[in-house]
Amino acid sequence: MALAFPAILAGPGAAGGAAPALGGEAACFDHPNKHAEAACRQCGRYVCRLCAVEFGTEIWCPSCVAGRSGAAKAANLETSRTLYDSIVLTLPLATLPVWPLTAIAAPAALALGAARWKRPTSLVRRSRWRMPVGLVVALVEIGLWTWGILYLTARSGMAGK
Repeated sequence: MALAFPAILAGPGAAGGAAPALGGEAACFDHPNKHAEAACRQCGRYVCRLCAVEFGTEIWCPSCVAGRSGAAKAANLETSRTLYDSIVLTLPLATLPVWPLTAIAAPAALALGAARWKRPTSLVRRSRWRMPVGLVVALVEIGLWTWGILYLTARSGMAGK
């Protein structure tokens, strides 16, 4: 059972008792001037004492309670994510000093980029430039390898005549 907005039941003096947020402290999502007491177990938003909804042993924000109608299914919070866009960019560039490895790294970066194109990039917002740039670098390396092999093949064919 969820006790919705327990601060209302605490009385008139306790409801306004949420401490003001000081500089550098986490603030409530709905009340930016109030100090955050906890983070919502569902969405991760910070909530003040007034907004905190106790659901069993968890704290939920009012939006999650309203959106899920108090359903007792807890979400799994994601704490880390594989940064495929950074891998696709780094793989062909990191193997440039040892250029024979680019014959393996460039196709691997191209395949990884194609397979993970629609995956989210990071837990925090950042631009999506890494994936396209990494794919272009991989395509350039593959093109250079193809040109080099064709050039050497044509050159050795001429030497045999």
